[in-house]
Amino acid sequence: MEEDRRIALNRRLKRVEGQVRALQTLVLESEDCEKVAMQLAAARKALDRVFFESIACMLERELDGAAAPVERYTRLLAKYG
Repeated sequence: MEEDRRIALNRRLKRVEGQVRALQTLVLESEDCEKVAMQLAAARKALDRVFFESIACMLERELDGAAAPVERYTRLLAKYG
């Protein structure tokens, strides 16, 4: 994985970490359930972006000049997507 991509992914993961900490505080302080749900959705979406960036990286490496093993990637995306 190229350095710029690793830095960007790590930055995104740190944001997710902050969101999860904020969620812990919201839960401990008995905040409104809707507020907690909104924060959970945001954290989940951020993790999904990291996941898809990682999959894109893998595909770029694997498919560099090679024919695509479509079935393998279809199963992978179904498993984790």
